[in-house]
Amino acid sequence: MRKVYNKVISVAGNVITVKASGVGYEELAEITTRRGKSLAQVIKLEDDLVSLQVFAGSRGVSTSDEVRFLGHPMQVAFSEDMLGRIFTGSGVPRDGGPEITENLIEIGGPSVNPAKRIIPKRMIRTNIPMIDVFNSLVASQKLPIFSVSGEPYNELLARIALQAEVDMIILGGIGLKFDEYMKFRNTLEEGGALNRSIFFVHTAADPVVEGLMVPDLALAVAEKFALQGKEVLVLLTDMTNFADSLKEIAITMEQVPSNRGYPGDLYSQLASRYEKAVDFEGAGAITTLAVTTMPGDDVTHPVPDNTGFITEGQFYLRNGRIEPFGSLSRLKQQVNADTRKDHRAIMDGMIQLYAQYLETEEKRSMGFRMSPWDDKLLKYGKLFEEGMMSLSVNIPLEGALDRGWSILSQCFKPEETGLRSELVKEFWPETVQAEELEAAEETV
Repeated sequence: MRKVYNKVISVAGNVITVKASGVGYEELAEITTRRGKSLAQVIKLEDDLVSLQVFAGSRGVSTSDEVRFLGHPMQVAFSEDMLGRIFTGSGVPRDGGPEITENLIEIGGPSVNPAKRIIPKRMIRTNIPMIDVFNSLVASQKLPIFSVSGEPYNELLARIALQAEVDMIILGGIGLKFDEYMKFRNTLEEGGALNRSIFFVHTAADPVVEGLMVPDLALAVAEKFALQGKEVLVLLTDMTNFADSLKEIAITMEQVPSNRGYPGDLYSQLASRYEKAVDFEGAGAITTLAVTTMPGDDVTHPVPDNTGFITEGQFYLRNGRIEPFGSLSRLKQQVNADTRKDHRAIMDGMIQLYAQYLETEEKRSMGFRMSPWDDKLLKYGKLFEEGMMSLSVNIPLEGALDRGWSILSQCFKPEETGLRSELVKEFWPETVQAEELEAAEETV
């Protein structure tokens, strides 16, 4: 039986302080007010002074209210019945369905010992060429999507959720609008993927502390399913909102601010979540894709800056497309040698030519005269952007590689691409080869 305290020393914002002993960090407490009962979580311990963040806000809390500590941190249910369901940032059903109370597990546990991890070696196909061909996603990888407000990053996540070759999708939404998470739900439902998805959604109107728990809830459930052999893809949006929640609580607690007002432990807070990505030997894997919006498109902002030190690359989403320059999957070399023999050649060759196209586009905008080679590059750049970079493109990896050869053949002669002759002989489109042979015979 846990002791009940009936004297709240102070109320500051949504944080209350009581005198208590034998209490643990992140332990839950139940506050009984005239309006009913609400949950709170321990966020600071200083001798016998315990600070708690009240989930529903401190409005209505008085100094004479009762505080009863529950003796355990936040827990979440773990069950196959969660599939197809939407929950709040505190694990309560948001979809009006029945509450799931069996198999409760604690959230926010330690990440897997690095010595027990296995080397990532399995590709996750998404049918998005800018990912599959140029920056392959690997099982157990942790990658952020760097973007700015207004870019279709949630639409990109929904497409990846719908098309990724995984067993389960777990979406953690932080600070989402109602229509945003309903669009996620509708997209997956229409695509037939809702029955393998679980949503933990925190809206801008929900308590700040619930936003902090969303990644932990999603990752705790993902870990349990991965240990059962499931390939789990965790999608988090938006981790900048998560960091802003940390910042808000730190200000309330009067902590000494670090860079741009964020708490000094921002790196550790982000790393403890991203490092949950893992490939279990003899079981499944957790792969994490997390949106990080950059205020003012500033990559030196503390959130993307710290994120870049933790993760294994990043996708840059600009102008509605995944940019080839700046985007990076550091683990792609682990898998793209085992797909098709022309994968690496197409990946390198097309990007090199696209870089030349951008230089030519800059020359053209400055009024320089275009050479025949420049004209070829301009044609190539447009075809590359439409056929490969556009997020509307939905084709498997092999189809994307074939399209790459087709685009090259429409713009260049084989010797102009810089690709190895044995690959050109095997993969260069036959119709183009026949036309060139016929033209050569006519010349003779």
